[in-house]
Order: sequence, then structure tokens, then C-alpha cells
Amino acid sequence: MLSQLPIDLKKVKKEDIDKEILRVGIIAEYDAVSLYEQMASITENEDMKKILLDIAKEEKTHVGEFQALLLKIDKEQEEELKKGAEEVEEKSE
Repeated sequence: MLSQLPIDLKKVKKEDIDKEILRVGIIAEYDAVSLYEQMASITENEDMKKILLDIAKEEKTHVGEFQALLLKIDKEQEEELKKGAEEVEEKSE
């Protein structure tokens, strides 16, 4: 993603704007996690590897923060997330 919005927020309904902002934030954080973990996997410098993986871990915390807020304001998302977790449990037993 690297700083490009995947959607045109001007086209989003006013009542949905906060949900979409949070979703874009989640996408950006996952993108950062992927970038830092990929860079950590190719560097031979152990100090850099440790720092990159620590930063990636922090980005995962940011995902959790955005997701927690999203689930507070989007009850449908909350329900569907629960359904998805239940389906995984059923199919992986």
C-alpha cells in the first residue's frame, strides 16, 4: 500500500466514513507488518532484524487497536467476526 488509500473516501457515505477510515488503518498496519517482517527475513544484521521484528510487533498492536474500535462502532462486523471464528473452530476440530 505504501501511503496510498485503497478507496476514495470522498465517495463513502457520511455514516460509514469512520468505519472505512479504521479499515484503511488496519490495511496500512498489516502492510507495515508485512514490510518489516520481509525486511527482517533478508537482513543479515542481527540488530536490524531484532528492531524490525519489534516494530512489526508494535504494528500488530496497532491493528488490534483499530479493530477494537471498529468492532465498537460496527456491530455487523463484530457478529461476522464471531461467525468466522466459529466456522474455523468447527472445521478444524
